[in-house]
Amino acid sequence: MPQALVVAGDSRPADIVIDGQHFPADFSIRSARDWRFIGRPDQHPPKGDWRTWLVIGGRGSGKTRAGAEWVQALASASKRSDLRIALVAETLGDAREVMIDGVSGICRIARKNVPDFEISRRRLIWPSGAMAQIFSSEDPEALRGPQFHFAWCDELAKWKHAAETFDMLQFGLRLGDDPRQLVTTTPRPVPVLKRLIADPGTHLTRISTGANAGNLAPGFIAALQARYGGTRLGRQELDGELIEDREDALWKRAEIEAVTTRFTSGLRRIVVAVDPPSGSAASSCCGIVVAGLEAGGRAVVLSDCSVEGKSPAGWAQAVVRAFQRFNADRIVAEVNQGGEMVSAMLKSIDANLPVTMVRATRGKFLRAEPVAALYEQGRVAHAARFTELEDQMCDFGPDGLSSGRSPDRLDALVWALTALVLEGQGEPRVRGI
Repeated sequence: MPQALVVAGDSRPADIVIDGQHFPADFSIRSARDWRFIGRPDQHPPKGDWRTWLVIGGRGSGKTRAGAEWVQALASASKRSDLRIALVAETLGDAREVMIDGVSGICRIARKNVPDFEISRRRLIWPSGAMAQIFSSEDPEALRGPQFHFAWCDELAKWKHAAETFDMLQFGLRLGDDPRQLVTTTPRPVPVLKRLIADPGTHLTRISTGANAGNLAPGFIAALQARYGGTRLGRQELDGELIEDREDALWKRAEIEAVTTRFTSGLRRIVVAVDPPSGSAASSCCGIVVAGLEAGGRAVVLSDCSVEGKSPAGWAQAVVRAFQRFNADRIVAEVNQGGEMVSAMLKSIDANLPVTMVRATRGKFLRAEPVAALYEQGRVAHAARFTELEDQMCDFGPDGLSSGRSPDRLDALVWALTALVLEGQGEPRVRGI
């Protein structure tokens, strides 16, 4: 529940502070906990005629709270026992941990008329009989059949099969006199989001992380602004701006979209490439990319298995899991950062792992250029959308990433495709059908 305290002034009545907002001393605690009063204007649904309310916001900007309050208000105000709402997230786990049980989720913000979460049936049931079903972007076909009055889509720009899942939802949003949907997302220039922005039936609201500073940890905004302020990553993740591709980037999103395909044919070689983290910080990332080679010579990026905040033993286990999952032929690991420790960590888990150690002798941009050329020649395909990897690819220029961070996922991609196509490493072996 929101926390209240009294702040005394020098010559004026004391203020009541709730969730970082100040209210006059004579303002009741009950009113100050009412979302109609404490919600910012940009967190309330717009007036007028719209089908989609699109809220694009930075990290911690309060967009999830806006979504949860909107759904709770719809379910509480409706007298229909057959009201149906769709809750769609990147994964079912995200739907539960963010949209429902998260700190700003529906079940946490409901002050009365609290819904019952039936986990096994993936649905919320309100006392009135109104029901919300949860869905994952990993399974678009699950939306084929159900129908709804309203829908809340969270983090659309991160969805696995974004266009297909969103399209399936539109066919099911057909109940009542005025079916509507709310989309809350951090901005990324993916096709489905740009299409939605251009739709005349969309009302767009932009909110920044700074707008919600009163509900964030002290110093959070200042620390992130000091590190990312003015960068492309900061403008996207803090200011909620939709940042298009860098003009000097080696890859463009439209090009990656064009080579993304449902992969079905056989592969004669598969490698797992590893770019170990340079430090032990919780934010460090170990780039792990799996790619294979078709008989005709085209490379296929199969998976981005990169992990963040792991110890050497933790990321080494992730590498071995990827190797076993894809029945790979070889692991290709960069040793510039960890030296022989990289091989030792991998061998400590499985002494029989076929590991090839590679050392970078040229800069990252020079190493990436011939791999980018493979994409231009149509010699590389992606088996799925890899959002974080694509973000690095489309933000990588001669001076690296605009954020100044290491392009760990991209480095792993470069090593994988270099081994498969440019150097031909990774011995083929017989695979079961």
